[in-house]
Amino acid sequence: MYNILRMLENPKRTALESIRAQVLSMDLQPGEVLDETSLASQLGISRTPLREIIQRLSGEGYLVLERNRGAKVAPMDFATMRHFFQAAPMIYAAMSRLAAEQAEPSDVAALKNIQVRYRASLVDDSVSATAMHNHQFHQRIGEMAQSPYLQPSLDRLLIDHTRIGQIFYRSTKEDDHDRIEKAADQHDGMIEAFEKRDPARAVQLTLEHWELSRQTIERYVRPDPLSFELEDVTHAV
Repeated sequence: MYNILRMLENPKRTALESIRAQVLSMDLQPGEVLDETSLASQLGISRTPLREIIQRLSGEGYLVLERNRGAKVAPMDFATMRHFFQAAPMIYAAMSRLAAEQAEPSDVAALKNIQVRYRASLVDDSVSATAMHNHQFHQRIGEMAQSPYLQPSLDRLLIDHTRIGQIFYRSTKEDDHDRIEKAADQHDGMIEAFEKRDPARAVQLTLEHWELSRQTIERYVRPDPLSFELEDVTHAV
């Protein structure tokens, strides 16, 4: 009976992880309405387990359920971003402090392994992989913190941060490259602070790391204005 249950659970688990990944990579766009028939076919499962997965992902913050309208991907609208900006530095800083206070050698080793993969993805210039490794890095810090109260907030925060990370890690200019390298160096500094169990240093680096991200996120929320000459507009009128 146990083996039969495992066989039934594996496709469901695979489908669950696939939808999470599609949301984080923005293959499923923020606010996009899910076509359950198409999605079930793509994932190779029936609609009954898919609906169970949708219910779970709604509880985790990946999806939103609307009465009589089905499910859609969690939006990243103005209201969402406003709450994101307010909560992010507080949650990240609190998690880093707790993680530094409780860090074990095995935790630090796990972070170092993620950081190796993170830097490798930078070399490969793989935007999606880098964003996902960054997600895993901060998720691991949350696990180190062992806070049942803050963990759900961090998990929800990371959904939007990782989606925005698809923009953060898309290097197009020299200053983008420098910014990304600085973020990687900050990861290394945070690992060192955890290893030394130095909460003050961990919090300082975490807030600097957030500030670096915030500048790019603001660019996403408030893009640069279109470039035009006033004289050209006058002539056009």
